[in-house]
Amino acid sequence: MPWSNPALVEDIARPIVAVGNEYPPAFELDWHQHRRGQLLYAARGVVVVSTRHGAWVAPPERAIWTPGGCSHAVRMVGAVSTRSVLIEPDAHGSLGDRNKVIQVSPLLRSLLQASCEIVPEYDVDGRDGMVMALLLEELARAPTVPLAVPFPKTVEMARKCQAFLERPTPHDTIDLWSADLGMGRRAFTRAFRRETGLSFGAWRQQACLLIALPRLAAGEAVTTIALDLGYESPAAFTTMFKRLAGVAPSHYRPGGATGAA
Repeated sequence: MPWSNPALVEDIARPIVAVGNEYPPAFELDWHQHRRGQLLYAARGVVVVSTRHGAWVAPPERAIWTPGGCSHAVRMVGAVSTRSVLIEPDAHGSLGDRNKVIQVSPLLRSLLQASCEIVPEYDVDGRDGMVMALLLEELARAPTVPLAVPFPKTVEMARKCQAFLERPTPHDTIDLWSADLGMGRRAFTRAFRRETGLSFGAWRQQACLLIALPRLAAGEAVTTIALDLGYESPAAFTTMFKRLAGVAPSHYRPGGATGAA
């Protein structure tokens, strides 16, 4: 499939348009934004979307929503085959004004695949228009999945979170973070949950998942990654990983079943 620039189709007078692309391992798309909201699905591989508000990861059977006008960067984990739909803000099926990860059902996956075979200027009243209308309906019904690493609004707290993603400090505690920020433990935990929607422990688990995916795709051993991220054993790390990603860490190592659809 040839590379397609979403910017070339998003001004077409249709409520939803779709493009598909193929990317080599570790490919990165620099900071950019779309006028429309974008749902990015990896039919093969894993995508990570970063904004100034945090990071969102989509392993197989998940997709990332980025609202229109939101500046973001995209990192591919492994070789990635994307299916991307761009939706007008007022269209039924638009997923709102916040980044999120959604569950991709078998029907939604098939519709996303089919949408990229439809010409952008499709006949709204014909078969192609019916496929796109059904896609919008399924998007409106898709449940949100907690695979996000949101950043707090408080600048100092956000810097701590960004630093953790760039260089994990697995033995840091709530007491250490709150002391570094000059906050009491209770004030920190309340502020962290209020500004991220997650407890500190849940945030760390999702951050560890985000950090682990590229290392797994690069072929690093699960044991090494687990210990580096502060887990007592590979089994403990694997349990966390399977609960959040739905598959074992080995799924993402070279020779595993990455992105099987």
